[in-house]
Amino acid sequence: MLISTASFSLMNAFIKYLEHIPGFQLVFFRAVTSFIFATTYLLKNNISILGNQRKLLSIRAIFGLISMSLFFFSFKYLPIGTAVSLRYVAPIFAAIFAVFLLKEKLKPIQFLFFFIAFAGVIILKGFNGNISNTGMLLVITASVFTGLVYVFIRKIGMRDHPVVVVNYFMFLSTVIGGIISLFIWIQPQGWDWVLLGSLGVFGYFGQVYMTKAFQAAATNRVAPIKYTEVIFTISIGVFWFQDDYSIWSFIGLFLIVGALIANTLVKKT
Repeated sequence: MLISTASFSLMNAFIKYLEHIPGFQLVFFRAVTSFIFATTYLLKNNISILGNQRKLLSIRAIFGLISMSLFFFSFKYLPIGTAVSLRYVAPIFAAIFAVFLLKEKLKPIQFLFFFIAFAGVIILKGFNGNISNTGMLLVITASVFTGLVYVFIRKIGMRDHPVVVVNYFMFLSTVIGGIISLFIWIQPQGWDWVLLGSLGVFGYFGQVYMTKAFQAAATNRVAPIKYTEVIFTISIGVFWFQDDYSIWSFIGLFLIVGALIANTLVKKT
């Protein structure tokens, strides 16, 4: 999971830098390189591209496309660290969905941690007038669908190869992102091409290792580990994009991350 978060952190930084490029164009470039990598791997290793659980794989791909698109859109309204932090309330939604879809159990104290995490979101927004309501709505909605992604990956389990799971997601994203991009295309310039090409590379490794992690362990245990990405992206935002965070912003972020770490520790006991 740490390899996944490091890869996604670099990918997110490049997406923020490329915010002058339309969101669905970013979705296309993010997906097409990963799709090529994944398909090549599957063909080389004689693994069925269609997989064994086509319905679940397709649902996971749809939820993933919605989540990724909304998240990319939010970068135009929010600092990179804030966007990533808010999206990672997703494990809360994942834990709740897992109760109904995977029959996993929650301890009563976990609901307290979830409340604290959402309090952190409220503090983050309420004491920072620079946070866009549109950006908040986009990234919170993205986190709901990310939570569903986590659960469906777990539901798929080890019955399908992790690269098959990724490939379904990348195929759908390439097709939808490519079609929409035809109508909103902005011509990349210079280094834009290099950064756009790298989105799929970092995204591919991030997605594969995230999928492996969720297939190997319970949703509630694995999902919160992704919060290390918050540290990575806030650092990138401060040093690369000169993002400014108030003391209230850090308090809100601390509550969000701290509550989910506590949730992980309680779940393991």
